[in-house]
Amino acid sequence: MELFQIKVQTTKREEIIDITDKIQDIINHSKFENGLCRIFVPHTTAGITINENADPNVKIDFLDILKKLIPQSSNYRHIEGNSDSHVKASLTGFSQTVIVQNGKMLLGTWQGLWFCEYDGPRSRTVLIALER
Repeated sequence: MELFQIKVQTTKREEIIDITDKIQDIINHSKFENGLCRIFVPHTTAGITINENADPNVKIDFLDILKKLIPQSSNYRHIEGNSDSHVKASLTGFSQTVIVQNGKMLLGTWQGLWFCEYDGPRSRTVLIALER
């Protein structure tokens, strides 16, 4: 297994950042041909998901729906003021696995890897493990 990391700087409390190209660059530079690419976000208020990456409105809709389902201000018991962020991150998930064949991630035509920030702005880390 080879382990890599990328830094993601977020600028808003909630935002989605496409990191597909950054991960593909790691695969390209490592000359990784076939196996699994595991992406892990080691933060409790951020996540990673795979979703449609062609229409930027999908990202807006995604965040809008999460805000309606899990509002920032509610009767949360957690005193830091970011309980909604923890719930959103858990729903999104903290890891994804993508098959790599001939040096390319086997994502669907419209799919991309999204880093999902729910408690920014922050400097975040994403871990990438390439397994043969």
